Amino acid sequence: MQVKVFNRQGQLAGPVESARVVKTDAQWEAQLTPQQYRIARDKGTEAPFCGTLLDNHQDGVYACICCGLPLFQSDSKFHSGTGWPSFFQPIAPENVVNHEDRSYGMSRTEILCARCDGHLGHVFPDGPAPTRLRFCVNSDSLTFVDVSQLATLADSAAG
Repeated sequence: MQVKVFNRQGQLAGPVESARVVKTDAQWEAQLTPQQYRIARDKGTEAPFCGTLLDNHQDGVYACICCGLPLFQSDSKFHSGTGWPSFFQPIAPENVVNHEDRSYGMSRTEILCARCDGHLGHVFPDGPAPTRLRFCVNSDSLTFVDVSQLATLADSAAG
C-alpha cells in the first residue's frame, strides 16, 4: 500500500510503500486502553464534547492511535460545533480510506486508517472551504504529535 509518512527530518514524504499493520484482537487489547479499543477497533463513538483532543489548538499532526500513521494536520482542524475534532482534509488522501457504513439505519461514509483499518469516525459533506468536507474524528482514535516532535513519527519506508 502507498501512504505518506514522515522522514527523520520531520518532513512529510512519499507516497512510499508501507506494510499493512495486522494484529490479533488480543494484541490490540494489550496495546490500547479499553476506550481506545472500543472506538478504534470495535467502531465505537466517544461521547460528544468529551474527547481529549477536541479543544487542542497546538500546531502538529494527529496520527492513528493504533499504528502511528499521520492522518491530519492541525492547520486543517476547525471548530464544527459537533463535539468531535473536525478536519476539512486528511494529511494525504491515501492515508484515510472511505467505507460505506449502513449501521443504525443510516447511510454514512466511515473513515478508516489506511494502514491498520482503525476506525476514525465519519466524513460528511458539510465542512468549510476549500473541500466542503467535515472529517469528524474520535479523539480516542488519534494521538497528537507536536510540530517540534514530528521526527518521532519517522517511518523507515521514508528513508
